[in-house]
Amino acid sequence: MSKVESADLIMKLYDLRREDKMREARGWFVAFFPESTAEVMQAMINAETSAAYRMVTTYWDMAAAFINHGAIDEAMFSEITGEHIVVFSKIEPFIEELRATMGENYLKNLEALIMKQPNAKEMLAARRELMKRWMQARAAQG
Repeated sequence: MSKVESADLIMKLYDLRREDKMREARGWFVAFFPESTAEVMQAMINAETSAAYRMVTTYWDMAAAFINHGAIDEAMFSEITGEHIVVFSKIEPFIEELRATMGENYLKNLEALIMKQPNAKEMLAARRELMKRWMQARAAQG
């Protein structure tokens, strides 16, 4: 895969992120802070949140699969976005319990991509806390 082909695929992923329903789903997800596996499961089955939850998590797992299989240059992708880390940071504390229900491959591509990072567990915990502070600051403004 050439750098140009990789860049083209990244741009296509970016265009998908801009679609109205996806943008709305991403907005919901960024404010979603589950405290338990049950809360994640509830988001998956609730008529108001299920589509948003599934849209965001499967989008990033798909993007991670492209990277993990060499269709997109990992270094280039990592320099451009960190949203996939935010998404997985919210699910990571519950991933093993979720897999007991959802299947052993649930979000495996996303996890594999992120866990390659040095100090991945610490990075995910820090990202969760950062997002909580951002959402609190946003709420205080509004």
